[in-house]
Amino acid sequence: MTGAGHSRNGSAQSGTLYCVGLGPGDPELMTVKSARILSSAKIVAYFHKRGKRGNARTIADGMFKSDTLELPMEYPITTEAPVESAKYQNALTAFYDDKALDLANRLDKGHDIIVLCEGDPFFYGSFMHLYLRLRTTHNVKVVPGVTGMSGSWTNSGHPITYGDDVMSVLPGTLPEDLLVQRMGQCDAAVIMKIGRHMAKVRRALTTAGLVDRAIYVERGTMVDEIIMPLADKETDKAPYFSMILVPGQGRRL
Repeated sequence: MTGAGHSRNGSAQSGTLYCVGLGPGDPELMTVKSARILSSAKIVAYFHKRGKRGNARTIADGMFKSDTLELPMEYPITTEAPVESAKYQNALTAFYDDKALDLANRLDKGHDIIVLCEGDPFFYGSFMHLYLRLRTTHNVKVVPGVTGMSGSWTNSGHPITYGDDVMSVLPGTLPEDLLVQRMGQCDAAVIMKIGRHMAKVRRALTTAGLVDRAIYVERGTMVDEIIMPLADKETDKAPYFSMILVPGQGRRL
């Protein structure tokens, strides 16, 4: 099995850890390379919330053999505590330490392992936390994927940047005043990680004078995709896998 991406030193007997970017949700937007690596997988690992299967695992349905060993990695905490709290930080640090150790032990026995990642692994991907723990001690290869924002703005029918437009990617978890400040410094914007921050993001867009250009996208490229002007969205309910697009208005030829 071969892959592309970042590799680091490992013993000749150790296996290789692959992380494959699966794209934004539509399985047909997975790269040929990711699909090829998955087709020969013997061990597949993936992140998921408690009680949920996980988007990455859903995207990969039918892409690997039925006798492949699956290693679900269940987050110990998601929205139960603020991300800046000690409870959240400590729980996630211990979680990534534990999962990195488990993967390392399997790699040391010569097993290749595939980690699934929706979108692109190096763009807000959970895999990055495992990568930082394992890249200097084991063979690690990363296959990029189509980002969720790319799939979303394409399906929205609105090009995101024109000419010399400057685009910013903003997490909705930022404080409201900082969101307003950053929104005022760009020509185009993608606001991610909406979820329970929807009302705050809407207020920030209104203050920045961008709300009339904003497009709401929920589960972009997936079968239950929703795309609408933000002004038409009546409630502030939104899943984590939603984003708001603010297309640029730069040079047209």
